[in-house]
Formats: sequence, structure tokens, C-alpha cells
Amino acid sequence: MELSQVNGNVPPPPAMTPATNDATRAAARAELAEASHLGERLRRLRIAAGMTQTDLAGGRFSKEYMSQIERGKTRPTGETVRWLAERLGVDPSLLSSGVSSAERARLEATIARAEALSESHRYDEAIAEFGRVRADIRGGSPELELRALVGEAWTRIGRGDVAEATEQLGEAREMAESNAFSDVDRADVLFRLGVARYKVSSISSAIGLFGEALALAERSGLPCDLLRSNILGWRSRCYRRQRDWHAAREDVQRALELAEGVSDRRTAADVFFQASLVAEREGHWVLARKYAERAKTYYEELSDQENVGRLLNNLGGLTYLLGHPEEAIDYLKDAFRVALESGNQADAGMFVNSLAEVHLGIGDHEQAAAHARHALELLDGRVDYLSEIGNAQLTLGRALFGQDHLEGAEEMFLAADRSFEQLSSASHRAAAWIALGDLAGKRGHDREAARMYRRAAETLQDFRF
Repeated sequence: MELSQVNGNVPPPPAMTPATNDATRAAARAELAEASHLGERLRRLRIAAGMTQTDLAGGRFSKEYMSQIERGKTRPTGETVRWLAERLGVDPSLLSSGVSSAERARLEATIARAEALSESHRYDEAIAEFGRVRADIRGGSPELELRALVGEAWTRIGRGDVAEATEQLGEAREMAESNAFSDVDRADVLFRLGVARYKVSSISSAIGLFGEALALAERSGLPCDLLRSNILGWRSRCYRRQRDWHAAREDVQRALELAEGVSDRRTAADVFFQASLVAEREGHWVLARKYAERAKTYYEELSDQENVGRLLNNLGGLTYLLGHPEEAIDYLKDAFRVALESGNQADAGMFVNSLAEVHLGIGDHEQAAAHARHALELLDGRVDYLSEIGNAQLTLGRALFGQDHLEGAEEMFLAADRSFEQLSSASHRAAAWIALGDLAGKRGHDREAARMYRRAAETLQDFRF
């Protein structure tokens, strides 16, 4: 028995952290805003019906209470809202949320259409649809407004408008603090914010957001295995970027179990894709190919050509690692074709750089340089593809090095290092430093070469020499 129970004392409340205070203030603001919106709707409907506050109160409530509701000073119960709606002759949904039942059905159908467009990667059409529905909802249903706002932000992430998406998700985060929403709603917003942070290489921030989202989802007590699987799958990506293969594997295995439990093919496809990448990094290439082929099958069933192209790219890389370069080139050409047909220039850039890497591996430096330059043209300006830009710069540098164009090689190695520095990825920077070490050795600068190799080695170790 605890001491506080023995003494009959009430334990002190938990300390309020700055984050708790912010959340509390945001929830309070949201509550006041909801009460204000409802009060304004009540006032407009009452005036339209030609009634005074006394008429509307009908002897059940006081005029003063009606005034408090209209001024947003108090929020009536659901029963009171239904009674007032009946007095005004309107749909209770119209009074409580600003949207009638019929209008709500129309808006939900429009949002569902926009979400389907987004899932089909028709991003411009989806954003236009979300914009129209958000204009119709504004000041109406908070649930529909949040769903449309998050949907548009998610679509913008897919299109590469990460800064604007982050701003919208910040607005959604504040909106979700209202008591009208559950911990699952809040977890969903935090998950998408985590994806946005991952896209701009803020990996530590992304891991924190994914952890917070997972905690909210798990404590909610509500069924949300699909969301939990998505959170774990994306957190696994972060751990891969940090070369924490154990954590990456644990998260992706948990994500697979959850995805298969809810029988959601898209999530299962995404997680099998991540499982393939983890297995590849750990050197289990046959297992990685098995996972990749299963993910590709799911994406083909979903008619998701963009992800089919990404799996073809990965299968090309795995086939090369397994010792079949010509077959790998065929896979990669197919991936490049699919990306072009899908209109995804960034993916096309990534896939043509994979072709460059294979040509580099088989000693065809001229073709490797040509493909790497093409990749950099296609990836130009895509801050959400920094890793791929750095890899293309490194590949081009290696190809130029192989042709004894040492000045051009140095320029590319340094450019790759700058790109990788923005990623905050030690392993990527180490690859650039090794390349610079090779360059120094080629020039006969042995001390500089040793310094770069040592720098790379120390970066990849848990101790210093």
C-alpha cells in the first residue's frame, strides 16, 4: 500500500510540461471555437425563423441561457441541441455541426472521391477536389474538415509539396486537440507529420513523432491496427537511415503481423517492401527478393504502377547483387519505363541512377556517367530526394574517376558530401569520404587519402582510434 493511501492524502497532480500546457491550451481554444460556431448558427437560424430568444426558450429555458449559448459562453448538451433544432424546424445535424444530414452525405462522398484520386497518384485532381470540399465545409463539421485537411496534406506530401503539407498538418494537429476527436485521430495526424519530417530528412524528429503517435494509438483502446502498422513501417524506414538494423527489423516484423491481421493489401504491400529493404541491408538477398516479389504482386493487384516501378527497381538491384547484371539491367529499364508512363519524374531519376550504378559495377564508365547525369537532371530541385541526389552525384563522380577525369570527380564527390550532410547520415557521408580518399590516393596524396579513410572508419565505429 502506498504512503499516500495510508495517510489518507491525495497525491499531487502530475507536473505540467510545456507540451502538456500547449495541448491543454489548444484543446481549450478548440472548445471555445466550437461553442462560438454553434452559438452563431443558433442565432442565425433563430432570426431566420422570426423568433426572439424568449420564443426559442419556450418556457423550458431562460432567455439568459439562450443568450449564453448564442454568445458561445456555454455549449448545450446533445439533448438540448435536438430540442432546439425541433423548435427551429431544422435538422439537428445542421445546428450541431453546420451541415445537414443530406449535405454531410454529399461532402463525405466528395472526400472519398478525393482520397481515391490521391491513392491513384492523381495528385493535382485530388488537391483541387480537397480544396473545393474544404471551402464548403469551413465553419461546418469539424470531423469532415479535419479529414479533408489531412487528406490534402497527405496528397501534397505525395506530390513533393512537403513544406505546405507540414503547415497544413500543424493546423490539423491543433484542431485534433479538441475533445471532439479521439487519440486515434490525434495519432493519425502525428503519423503524417512524422512522414513529412522524414521526407525532409529530419529523422530524429520523425522518430519522435512516430513514437508519440504509436503511444496515443495504443493507449486509445480503439481498433487501429492499420494505423499502428503504418506507423511502425515508417519508423522502420527511419531506423534504416540510422543504420539501426535491429530496431528496423523489429518494427517491420511487428508491422507485418498487424497488416496481415487486418487483411489490408496496400499496407501489407508497403510493409513487405520495407521488409525487403531491411533484409537487403542485412545481406539476406534471397529473402529480400522474396519479400520484394510479394510486395510487387500486391501492388499489381492494386493497379499501383508507381510502386510496381519501385519494386522493379529494387528487384533489379537485388538481381545485380545475386550476380546477374544483364537481367538486372532489364529490370531497371522496365522500372524506368513504368516511371515515365506514370509521369513520376523523381522516380525516373532514381531508377536511371540505379542503371548508372550497375553500369559502373560492370566497368562501363561512359554509360554510367551518362545515366547519372540524366538522373541529376530529373531529380533537380527535389529536396525530398536528397539521398538519391547524393547517390547520383557519387555515382557520377565514380564514373568520372574511372575515366581519369579527376577534377570533375572531385567536384561530384564534394557535392555528394554536401547532399549527405543535409541528410544527417553518417554512413552516406562515409561513402563520400572513401571516394575522396580514393581520389587523393590516385593523385599520390597518401596522407590525405589515409585521413579520409580514417575519418570514414571512425564515423562508422562506436569507438575512436
